[in-house]
Amino acid sequence: MRRQVLLFISVLSLSSVLGQVSYSIPEEMAKGSLVGNIAQDLGLDVKRLKSGKARIYTGDNTEYIELHKERGVLLIKERIDREALCGQTTPCAFDFQIILENPMEFYSITIYVQDQNDNAPQVLYPVQTGGSLVAEMVPRSADVGYLVTKVVAVDVDSGQNAWLSYKLQKATDRALFEVGLQNGEIRTIRQVTDKDAVKQRLTVVVEDNGQPSRSATVNVNVAVADSFPEVLSEFTDFTHDKEYNDNLTFYLVLALALVSFLFITCLVVIISVKIYRWKQSRILYHSSLPVIPYYPPRYADTLGTGTLPHVYNYEVCRTTDSRKSDCKFGRAGSQNVLIMDPSSTGTMQRIQSEKSILDEPDSPVETLDSD
Repeated sequence: MRRQVLLFISVLSLSSVLGQVSYSIPEEMAKGSLVGNIAQDLGLDVKRLKSGKARIYTGDNTEYIELHKERGVLLIKERIDREALCGQTTPCAFDFQIILENPMEFYSITIYVQDQNDNAPQVLYPVQTGGSLVAEMVPRSADVGYLVTKVVAVDVDSGQNAWLSYKLQKATDRALFEVGLQNGEIRTIRQVTDKDAVKQRLTVVVEDNGQPSRSATVNVNVAVADSFPEVLSEFTDFTHDKEYNDNLTFYLVLALALVSFLFITCLVVIISVKIYRWKQSRILYHSSLPVIPYYPPRYADTLGTGTLPHVYNYEVCRTTDSRKSDCKFGRAGSQNVLIMDPSSTGTMQRIQSEKSILDEPDSPVETLDSD
């Protein structure tokens, strides 16, 4: 009810508006950004805004602006998208009123929203499809200036931000085609010959006139041929070649990553082994543990004194016609054997068996006792 009464009063008091102020702001301003000092521009005191319970009335429209009564300024309350608010309408503006009570006063505020180059051009034709390949046919009898196709694009921005220009970025044969700067028409610039390749690929850049400028890219496939079967066979091979190249690139990257991983893994393992061996050698070098001697089984300590008795036999080999001979080191002639006494005394007995070598007159071997 109060809103309806306020609307009625505002309609009756349109002729009694005390002031009007307009501001021009760019779109996409952040929330809380300053629009203007409304108290100063209307010649009002900040105290009057407080005492008069100043408020903004927008009707049924979205409230994009808020009033900060403590400072007497207007701030951005909601982000303003010019294209959503006005579309292609120029100029783009919206109005609201500031109302004060005791006494009742009305002030009209108009906000003009300036367009910003926040949208890139959109290509409408040729349609870019992911699965199928679309090509424009050019007969080999085409003359100079033959219209191949036209690139169609739009920009939802307004003013000079929506002015578009077209440029040929890449082409299979730059000497065969050109693109109109303003209209996007692709035409031949020389006579088509039999030497020209069937498959022609053009890359066209569509750029707007904003600051900074935004652009879009479109690929145009052109088939220079007189018959459809020729075009079909050529562009089928073209699609297969593209898929093969994509797969080859993927497998090459995968192989490179695998080889790099194996190399790094081997390097880490080698370094870890080196470090482990170095640490082990350092531990053994600084270790103070006693050295435990190792005795072979045939030479165990049987006397308890720590001295191992070694008894050897030396065999002298000589010829029958000479008493002089060479001396050969022989195998041990005695064995030390430890056996357990059958009784329960637990003592060890030592049995020594010696192997005697008989000295026969006719034998070529004599035994020499060692000291």
